[in-house]
Amino acid sequence: MRMTDRQGRPVRRGGQAGAGELLELVRSGQAVTRGALQQVTGLSRATVGQRLERLFRAGWLREGAGGPVGSPLGGRPSITLEFDDGHAVVLAADLDARRARAAVLSLTGEILAEHSGTLVVEDGPDVVLAELGHWFDRLLEKAGRPPTDVCGIGLAVPGPVDTGLGQVVQPPMMPGWDGYDITGRLSRAFTEHTGAQAVPVLVDNDANLMAYGEQRAGHPDCTAFVLVKVSTGIGAGVVVDGAIYRGIDGGAGDIGHIRVGADALCRCGSYGCLAAVASGGAVARRLAESGVPAASGADVGDLLAAGHPEAAALAREAGRQVGDVLATVVTLLNPGVLMIAGDLAGTPFLTGVRELLYQRALPRSTAHLDVVTSRLGERAALIGAGALVVEHLYAPERVEERLRALGV
Repeated sequence: MRMTDRQGRPVRRGGQAGAGELLELVRSGQAVTRGALQQVTGLSRATVGQRLERLFRAGWLREGAGGPVGSPLGGRPSITLEFDDGHAVVLAADLDARRARAAVLSLTGEILAEHSGTLVVEDGPDVVLAELGHWFDRLLEKAGRPPTDVCGIGLAVPGPVDTGLGQVVQPPMMPGWDGYDITGRLSRAFTEHTGAQAVPVLVDNDANLMAYGEQRAGHPDCTAFVLVKVSTGIGAGVVVDGAIYRGIDGGAGDIGHIRVGADALCRCGSYGCLAAVASGGAVARRLAESGVPAASGADVGDLLAAGHPEAAALAREAGRQVGDVLATVVTLLNPGVLMIAGDLAGTPFLTGVRELLYQRALPRSTAHLDVVTSRLGERAALIGAGALVVEHLYAPERVEERLRALGV
């Protein structure tokens, strides 16, 4: 049987299978006993035992309850192996235009402590990331976990990200952030506020991480998943075969800057972008012009929750404009799930999306498509950021390196 890790990569067999491959097989549930690991990898009993011993010494594996008896003649049940998700925690933060959310998460995605508050991205990266370091310190205290338990930090930002460099690239909504060393500054902020050693920091686009979190939590069998976030801006995240699709330099999914023929000026400096006419920010401007107090997508979301009729009408119209663009997206990607998330993701907006999407897209493209709203809500990007860190740190190719650093 061909075994793969969570990114669809084949697990090495025979003498090549290391401790990282064994850990991945246990974490994914593909092999959870010593006997099953021998069968899948082709390793001897002694070699499996040696490699598992390193994982036990690191605190990453533990023995669980006995499994079912495999022989009809009876006998002692096999001892199962489990990933010990209590040996470390992950920190995650999600930045929006004027607010942020941060959390301490377990290695399996459970939120142990959480905080949200005003944090204005236009204040610049040094101010914002320093404040996040302060938030993290307080959250760890709230969760009852020492800073030394942190194994990594994940950050979601509202702009395109070159994940290899850990930098945003020409972000329309993040003045002063272009090319800034986000990972280095956030790592230093964590150290400055907690006194702990530096840990790996991963940064990605917020829609990407929302899509990653939602797909893993609610649609793990969907091999082509698209999430569209409509808040102050508009962006999309795409997960294909369990992995985020980013394009060659992080620009995939930036549908808010597709031209739709309008003459409205966008924050990117161009005219006619989808975000300029159909985002939460655009709806807020139209409401403000008619005398309704609204300055952001969050304000529009509050009005929609209160049943404000003009906000609902404008949200439905925005949904139709986004649905027109999504007809092309659906035809190109043929996803199984299209999720609408963000401040505008209510009934009026979703109704507008459905009207134009099903009218413009080919019937074959939508025959097996589920159009849904967010399951994780405002926590989606946090959970996606936490999962990204865990999958990075416990990937088979990185496990051996970390075990050597621990001296086991």
